[in-house]
Amino acid sequence: QEFVTVLVRDPRTQKEDSWHSYIDYEIFIHTNSICFTRKTSCVRRRFREFVWLRQRLQSNAALIQLPELPSKTPFFNMNNPHHVDHRRQGLQEFLEKVLQDALLLSDSRLHLFLQTQLSPEDMEACVSGQTKYSVAEAIHKFASLNRRFPIEDEEGKNGKNNVEPDSESSSSGLRPSDDSISCGCRASPASEES
Repeated sequence: QEFVTVLVRDPRTQKEDSWHSYIDYEIFIHTNSICFTRKTSCVRRRFREFVWLRQRLQSNAALIQLPELPSKTPFFNMNNPHHVDHRRQGLQEFLEKVLQDALLLSDSRLHLFLQTQLSPEDMEACVSGQTKYSVAEAIHKFASLNRRFPIEDEEGKNGKNNVEPDSESSSSGLRPSDDSISCGCRASPASEES
């Protein structure tokens, strides 16, 4: 039987500049569903990226009533653990409900959101065919950069459907965003053994 496990966890404060900070969350996916390119993945996303995703999913599936995100309150305090955890729970419930809908599961933006660190602009460009890489190639490329998980199949070893590590990475948008550098799911070579 197919399953999709999604966890939203590990909130972290990130500095945008000297005046602004935001919180991002790790999204962990483990699945055996044929809908997913990778069976295990881990990315970091911030609240406004969830807002973008919900808007895009709603515009592509107008007849579906999408679940709500936790409300964006002007009184949200990123130093208050209760506020942060309440939002984390709301984001997890949102993704759990979205992943139960077959129509929403067919949206490439959802897969790029969950399995790459591409920005919303780069996700849109990829989905609309304006990039030199496909959705599947973007996901495989991110997985090869994210060394926490072992290679899942022989395709990665044989190089089939795989983007070369340095092929056009600087111009294609496949380079991970600055946010992914702080991703708790990316292991350094020294810690891969543990």
